[in-house]
This record gives sequence, structure tokens and C-alpha cells, in this order.
Amino acid sequence: MTEAKPKIERLKVRPDFLAAAKGHACGRGAVMAQARDRRDGSALIRIGFTATKRIGGAVERNRAKRRLREAARLIAPLHARPGCDYVFIARGGTGSRAWERLLDDMKSALIRLATDLAAQPQDLSPGEPTS
Repeated sequence: MTEAKPKIERLKVRPDFLAAAKGHACGRGAVMAQARDRRDGSALIRIGFTATKRIGGAVERNRAKRRLREAARLIAPLHARPGCDYVFIARGGTGSRAWERLLDDMKSALIRLATDLAAQPQDLSPGEPTS
């Protein structure tokens, strides 16, 4: 028997990206990842992708985002937490990084964020101070 893959959707509206930015963040190699637990009881995983103009022109930004989307398609079902929103931000070198290293960057970022989200107190909303 194989385990059912969680349902994954894309983040598309700016308020969702801004909300994820207020959550936990982790940079690994060519990937910066942000995560926020929605706490809505849903098993849905939502993922967004972005690349700033510092990455380069439109061709370079689009290539970086395509690579991030494909890496997330392979890695997120295995390591992303259900009920969370993730934003992956391309860093310098995302478009040219070796594929296996890019996959490792994304995997280690997702594992770190899962640890951070699990350690978060349940009575606080993301972004609230702990003391």
C-alpha cells in the first residue's frame, strides 16, 4: 500500500505571500523558504514561488522559478507539513545550481521549517512575540 500524497495548491495572491513572510524562514544554498502554519485544520499544502530582480532579467528569473517549481513538485509531498503555506524565493545561483544540490537545498529547508513549526507554541499565531 502506498501512502496518499497530500493535496498541493499554488499561492497566487499577494496577501498569502505576505502572511508567509511573517512566519518562519530558512535559507539553504540557492533557496530561501518561508513557512506559515494556517491552523485551519486543512491537510492542504499551499506553495508559492518568487524571484526578485536581483536574480537577473526575466529569462533568468523565469528559469529559477521553473526549477523551484519542479523541485517543489518532487520534494514537497515528502517533506512539507499539511496545513502550511510555503513560499520559495530564488537566490543567486538558483538557475545554474546543480540539480541534485538544488533538491538537497529544498529538502533541508523544508525539514528545518517543519522542526521550527513543530516547536511553535500552539496558542500563538505566527509572528506574535513569545514573551
